[in-house]
Amino acid sequence: MRIGMVGLGKMGANMVRRLMRGGHECVVFDLNPENVKRMASEGAKGAASLDDFVRGLGKPGAAWVMVPAGNSTEQTVRGLAERLEPGDIIIDGGNSYYKDDVRRANALKGRGIQYLDVGTSGGVWGAERGYCLMVGGEEKAFRHLEPVFQTLAPGRGEIPRTPGREEKKSAADEGYLHCGPSGAGHFVKMVHNGIEYGLMQAYAEGFDILANANSKDLPEDLRYALDVADIAEVWRRGSVVGSWLLDLSAMALAENPTLSNYTGVVQDSGEGRWTLMAAIEEAVPVEVLSAALYARFRSRQTHTFAEKVLSAMRFKFGGHVERAAGN
Repeated sequence: MRIGMVGLGKMGANMVRRLMRGGHECVVFDLNPENVKRMASEGAKGAASLDDFVRGLGKPGAAWVMVPAGNSTEQTVRGLAERLEPGDIIIDGGNSYYKDDVRRANALKGRGIQYLDVGTSGGVWGAERGYCLMVGGEEKAFRHLEPVFQTLAPGRGEIPRTPGREEKKSAADEGYLHCGPSGAGHFVKMVHNGIEYGLMQAYAEGFDILANANSKDLPEDLRYALDVADIAEVWRRGSVVGSWLLDLSAMALAENPTLSNYTGVVQDSGEGRWTLMAAIEEAVPVEVLSAALYARFRSRQTHTFAEKVLSAMRFKFGGHVERAAGN
């Protein structure tokens, strides 16, 4: 297929690379001309402006927006809507608030433009590992773009089918899923990221206990000088707490066991807050997820080894660079 990508940052550029390797034609645009030039040198069709970008899409046009959530996404979707025609499709693959998706989809429907919200998980590793895709919007648009989703998704790989699902036919087994109408994709991704906060916090606190097991405040015969990097490694092999987040933690600890290259200032990118807001609206108790979010708030005032572990995980999976405290 021919697919357009607006936004060639850490994820957008890698998604283009994966799509081109899968045989798709990619038209690309970014506010930074150097990003466009780089992707054009790799085989994409570069566009010098949004008008040039839309002209290169073909019919029906499909434009994937991969820019920061909020005003950047809002302005990009608006700019595309002014240039696209009935039957064309806009895909928001960022971390937008699901209620914004519903509003945009309803507004675009009046123009005859289809809109898909696609929660995209995979971070900076997605080009090789593939991306887990959670899609919301009209079934017709989803089916039209399914070859794109199939290429971006990891596929079944070596992961065995879940017992009890052997006879069920679902794209979920390939790593992508049409979750429901507009907003459903980003709603599922929002909760995914809220869970991620809780998982990361559990690992971080556990490693903090291990790192402080040799504290002078403990009785001498109860002190343990533990190799935290080795413990992370042994847990990767056969432990019930094994996961990709643990793999990334082990990688960071192998590089620097004290994580002295991290301050422990941990940002939150919005989805954790939105998950709590949804839980409040549904009257669902989420003690772990709320505590994990508040821990990130506190990390901007004082820092522990746990926060350094959190920061290291965020950098490893998403390339998130620490900001200075208070910024």
